[in-house]
Amino acid sequence: MGSAIKLYNDVSTKCSELITKSYSTSFSLGIYTLDKRIHEDIYNIYGFVRFADEIVDTFHDLDKEKYLNKFEEETFLSIKESFSANPVLHAFQLTVNKFNIDEKHIKAFLDSMRMDLSMKKFDMEEYKKYIYGSAEVVGLMCLKVFCNNEKTYNELEKYAISLGSAFQKVNFLRDIKSDYDERGRVYFPNVEFDTFTDEQKNDIEEDIEEEFNHALLGIKKLPAVARKGVYLSYNYYRELLNKIKNLDHKKIKSDRIRVSNFKKFIIFLSTYLNPI
Repeated sequence: MGSAIKLYNDVSTKCSELITKSYSTSFSLGIYTLDKRIHEDIYNIYGFVRFADEIVDTFHDLDKEKYLNKFEEETFLSIKESFSANPVLHAFQLTVNKFNIDEKHIKAFLDSMRMDLSMKKFDMEEYKKYIYGSAEVVGLMCLKVFCNNEKTYNELEKYAISLGSAFQKVNFLRDIKSDYDERGRVYFPNVEFDTFTDEQKNDIEEDIEEEFNHALLGIKKLPAVARKGVYLSYNYYRELLNKIKNLDHKKIKSDRIRVSNFKKFIIFLSTYLNPI
């Protein structure tokens, strides 16, 4: 019986690993540089957040709210019962229960996904709430895996929040065109897509730079099992931000900015050979 359960657990995690590698080259590279002992748990978190995001952003012909509600209900039931017939949720609950991940963070994440179902514009309070739920708490879930005690987690929590926020705001800038064209969304408060200016872009970039600088202080204090992988993700997003900063507002409104695979490899190599 024990070996059958282990096989089910392993197959479920393999599903989340496949999701991660299929959807995100950069995130997969970051996981590769983490200690192998925590690979599975980070895959499990990514698989969960990726599929929740797909419900709200991909399947436009479905009743998204119905399926998101069902996904949320099944998520918390799987955590309570330590089992799900959905392999992504089963893998996720393994990590949640193993590391005692706070359910309020999971709820905040799903609340942000629900905001995407109807909201097209965000005021400052809604913007902060969305970033907290969609990015900051995901970083805190990962931080639970990275830290082997509550004291370290508490010390690093504020830095993880800054890093998650910076990552999400870079994503907002990079995806400003597709978010508006495909979903009618503009996440930045007091910003209209048609009248977006270089001054507004510069203000957002300065805000992101401050968060990156703060986050780096915490990355240096991370346990060794996670430091290199998180630093790699940090370097990738800093490169993405630098590319965006070198373009005017018209360019990012017309093209999705990318880091080439060759540049990703250089960042990977540099981070691997020159860790902080």
